[in-house]
Order: sequence, then C-alpha cells, then structure tokens
Amino acid sequence: MSKYVLKRVLISILTLLAILFVLFLMLDYMPGSPFNDEKLTAAQKALLYAKYGLDQPFFIRFGKYVGAVLRGDLGFSYVLNKNKAVADMIKGPLVVSLKVGAMGMLLGTALGLLLGIAAALKHNTWVDTLCSVVSILGVSVPSYVFALLLAYFVGFKLGWIPILYSSKNVLRSFIGPMLALAMSPMASVSRFTRSEMIDVLGSDYIQLVESKGVRQNNVILKHALRNTLIPIITIMGPILVNLLTGSMVVEKVFGVPGIGTMMVTAIQSNDYNVTIACAFVYSAMYIVMMLIIDILYGIIDPRIRVAKEGS
Repeated sequence: MSKYVLKRVLISILTLLAILFVLFLMLDYMPGSPFNDEKLTAAQKALLYAKYGLDQPFFIRFGKYVGAVLRGDLGFSYVLNKNKAVADMIKGPLVVSLKVGAMGMLLGTALGLLLGIAAALKHNTWVDTLCSVVSILGVSVPSYVFALLLAYFVGFKLGWIPILYSSKNVLRSFIGPMLALAMSPMASVSRFTRSEMIDVLGSDYIQLVESKGVRQNNVILKHALRNTLIPIITIMGPILVNLLTGSMVVEKVFGVPGIGTMMVTAIQSNDYNVTIACAFVYSAMYIVMMLIIDILYGIIDPRIRVAKEGS
C-alpha cells in the first residue's frame, strides 16, 4: 500500500510542476505587460523589468519561481495591489470561494438525492420523466447561464435576491451564486442516485428485507439508500473540484469577491504573479482531491491498487 501511495504522490507532484510550467509559459507569451502605464518611458519599464527579474531568461525565472513556491512565496502583485504578497492577497478570496462552493455543493447534493430517490421510486412515471428533464437541464446548461438568469429574473425583476455581492448582507448575497452552482451537482447526483437506487431496489437483498415485513420507509432509508450512497460518494470529489473551478464566471456575474473574480481581474490587468497563483491554487485543489480519491479507491477496493501497481 505504501508503494502505491508514494507512486500516486510523486505523479501528483510531477503533474503540478507540469501545470506550473505550462502556466508560466503561457503568460510569458501573453501579449501586453504588467507595466502598461502610458506615462512610463521605455527606460523606466526596463528598470521595472530588472527590479522584478522579468528581464532574465525564461528557465531562470521559472526555476526561481518554483523554488519560491516550495517556500510558500507566490511573489508580489504588479498591478492589483502593488508590491503586496500574493499569498496574503488570495487568502480572503479563497475562503469566500470555498464557502460559496461548499454551500452550492451541499444544496445540490441534497436536491439531487431527493430527485434521484423520487425518480427511482416512481420509475417509468411522469415523476421520473420530470426529474430526468431537470437533471438533463442541469448537466446541459452551464452554471453561468443559470447565474445570468437568476440575476436578471429573480434578482432584477423580482428583487428577491441581491444582484451584486454586498458585504453588509453576506448570506443573502450568497443565495444567487449558491443556486447557480448547485444545478450541476444536483443533476449529477440525481442521475447517479436514480440509476443506483433502481438497481438496489430490484436486488434480492431488498426483496428479502421486504419479505420480512419491514416498512417501506425503513427499507428505503436504512437499506436501499445506504447501498446507493457508496458509489455516489466516489463521484463527490471530482464534482466538488469542478464546482470550485467552475465558480469563476459565476462569481464574476454576482460580483462575489472570490478567487475566481480575482483571477479574471488579474488576467485583464496582466498581473502575472496573481494569475499564476490563482490558476495554480485551482490546479492544486483538483490534483489533491483526485489524489485523495485515488488513494481511497485503493483502500476500498484492493483490485484497483493491484491493477495500477501492475501498470
């Protein structure tokens, strides 16, 4: 088991380094400069490049940046908050993004379970069809489209939710982003729950429980749902990470001061260090989550571990 875990950790570290290299390379070829002020002369820009080490060869800059990242130093902001440490800048927005993402995940999971159970219990009826249509819409329509619809109809037309984030009423400001982000996990969990619940309800195990006179509610909650949750839990990790990475545009729509909004602003301002840091944080969250799931797979089912060790 230790060999398997070590191998997955090394692969994750190499993947993060490759991602960091690609990000660094893309920004190196991105048009524009952090110092686009028209008042700056060519000589002044050259001095700024020299001050921040941007005039050095690519691989030297990349090697220094990797070394700094390993020490927890993500550099300084060039534009958004000049000379402020990027690590300090992203702490607050990251917490906001995690809160919005977690709320959307919890709401989406709860609604998805309810829809999936209802669809399975009313299999091949209008209820099943309705739940399936809702799930298809949740998967097909991007979260930012739901965000725009909510902002316009529910926020602007009806006035039920704030259109833009307000620090004076944080909880109400989270309603719109939370609902928009909840659609995707709701649809995914609903589809998996329906499929697994139908299989479990038709199994010999459930028929044996029912033959003993156990009430239907107990059959569903204590037996069928418990067995249904096992495969659903395995998809929660990727769904959560996709939710966090997909919150970028949703945050921008509602003006939520999360890391997604910061990243979009940094890209528009050519603030290299902030852009790389935000993208790297997203990538690290995804890689770490997938690593945890991979290790849990190996613990839960040794056949997966043996197969991957063999490959």
